[in-house]
Amino acid sequence: MAGFSFSCCCWCLINPPILFSLPSESPLFLLPATRRRGGKIGELVVSNAHSNPKIINPKKKSRYGQTLSPYDSDEEAELDDESDDDDDDWLLNDDFAEVTEYENKKPKSQKTTIAKKGVKKEAVKTWETDEDDLDNSSDKKKKKKLEKDSWRLDGRGKVSTRKHVAKLYPRLSEEIDIDPKWVPLLDYLSTFGLKESHFVQMYERHMPSLQINVLSAQERLDYLLSVGVKHRDIKRMLLRQPQILQYTVENNLKAHISFLMGLGIPNSKIGQIVAVTPSLFSYSVENSLRPTIRYLIEEVGINENDVGKVVQLSPQILVQRLDITWNTRYMFLSKELGAPRDSVVKMVKRHPQILHYSIDDGFLPRINFLRSIGMCNSDILKVLTSLTQVLSLSLEDNLKPKYMYLVNELKNEVHILTKYPMYLSLSLDQRIRPRHRFLVELKKVRKGPFPLSSLVPNDESFCQQWAGTSVDKYLAFRQRLLLKDFANKYEKRG
Repeated sequence: MAGFSFSCCCWCLINPPILFSLPSESPLFLLPATRRRGGKIGELVVSNAHSNPKIINPKKKSRYGQTLSPYDSDEEAELDDESDDDDDDWLLNDDFAEVTEYENKKPKSQKTTIAKKGVKKEAVKTWETDEDDLDNSSDKKKKKKLEKDSWRLDGRGKVSTRKHVAKLYPRLSEEIDIDPKWVPLLDYLSTFGLKESHFVQMYERHMPSLQINVLSAQERLDYLLSVGVKHRDIKRMLLRQPQILQYTVENNLKAHISFLMGLGIPNSKIGQIVAVTPSLFSYSVENSLRPTIRYLIEEVGINENDVGKVVQLSPQILVQRLDITWNTRYMFLSKELGAPRDSVVKMVKRHPQILHYSIDDGFLPRINFLRSIGMCNSDILKVLTSLTQVLSLSLEDNLKPKYMYLVNELKNEVHILTKYPMYLSLSLDQRIRPRHRFLVELKKVRKGPFPLSSLVPNDESFCQQWAGTSVDKYLAFRQRLLLKDFANKYEKRG
């Protein structure tokens, strides 16, 4: 044995072991990211249809008996400070439906990105499946033709060096190592209001989105604009879902738009729905979106003719785990208020946003407030069934001030809210107080409770039926009142 060991060692010295390199087909998650900050290599990049993947049990079955995708996108990830946040984001839960990869075809092209200085260059796959991309049999002439796409769209010439890139995008160059071929795409996206800080966010959220051919990206965004997405909304969509740049028009975008139209959603609303929920393009139409609609109809009880209206009111419902959100909220309202199923279905139909309101932070505090002002469970149920959005109104800035004004100024009892629940949805500064004060000034108010029915009609009907004066006179009064209230608030703060 000793002789054998000695001979083996000698053989190793003469014939050192061969180190094999990774083949070009190696999975991307084995390759290092090219982001640089302070000389450190960033996180590993996973090139997939969805960014920020969270591994789940691969054997887990969905509610429809299908195997769940091993990835799930985090739709509620924080955006930059310039993004518009919804007022009720603090009420939201992250109960989203399972995500199914839409494009599972192997990419026809493989391009390389420039690795960080001092780090070995590695091949990074791009996930474009555009017909104009190069296939494995493409020749040098086609490669040269594709290189023309690195010319800037405004005719200012071709960006060929990193020094030139650093002058054009200095902050971005400090964060990541930019391939000069990305510049035409960056120039194009800048026309939508995207800045260098936004490109960093897109890179961190889904790096391959910046490797897309500019002509392919332009084709896809032009299509979205053609179906009604507004130019100003493209920026926010890309920050939330940069993968949109990779979704092909024929195989993805058109199929999803056709699905929305099939629900009876008018063309004028399609762009708005897409802008609000860009992540729907990452969900399979057949394996995720259609089953969600079936669940709304068969399990929740929404009429098939009303599904399109429900989606218009809350597009996020398409990417939620409805089996969880519906059952938990239905059971809560049934147990807490004795709500029958029909009443809860009416709530969902009128205000489907309740399916993503938090029970602990949204439902309970508002129900307890209504109880504290003297309403019983049956009265609360009447109010919520008629005006479900009460569950989204702020307690301190909305419900409490309106209740105090109702009792102290309008001299009404709380039970009147069961007859006029819409009082809680009206603006205290723009509607309730101005109309009350205007009628008092005109001496049109009788002794006793102020009639809440005077708050219901529009300004013209109010002036004709209640004030007996012109709309201009009322609007002038309201403007003076608003300025006076603003001045009083400013003095108190000073």
